[in-house]
Amino acid sequence: MATDLNHVTIIGRLTRDADLKYTQAGFAISNFSIAVNRRRKNGDQWIEEASFFEISLYGKSAETLKPYLIKGKQVAIDGELRQDRWEQDGQSRSKVVIVANNVQLLGGNAGGGGNVPAGGYSQPTRGSYQPRMQEPSGPAGGYEPQYDSPYGGGNDSFPEDIPF
Repeated sequence: MATDLNHVTIIGRLTRDADLKYTQAGFAISNFSIAVNRRRKNGDQWIEEASFFEISLYGKSAETLKPYLIKGKQVAIDGELRQDRWEQDGQSRSKVVIVANNVQLLGGNAGGGGNVPAGGYSQPTRGSYQPRMQEPSGPAGGYEPQYDSPYGGGNDSFPEDIPF
């Protein structure tokens, strides 16, 4: 018997700041959209195309990441597709949304704001790896993620002995 799979990994830039709402029970829901650019060749010319995707993020991750999810910020989303269905004016409607299981903030920020660590910050929503943050230090005073690696080193070092 075949097993179904619903998994999406996508990288793009936010097209608007994330909004944050709460259900009557106090559960946090953040919605935002991203644009994913693609280049393809049509004859002798390269054509740029953009695709737009709606993202939903739930729970503590929605609250924690809200200040960092600003227009222009590049993010990697790992999640699953969900089809919302409803009826409007007697017609059936539907929309496909990506429900994020993990959001990774990436380098560039076209929006120019926010105090985001240079290496990005991952906020998983389902029991996966989280970086631990250290107190502000140095002239910039920003947070830097510290990763515990079995191969030693910190953010700026690379092990000499590669285990493969």
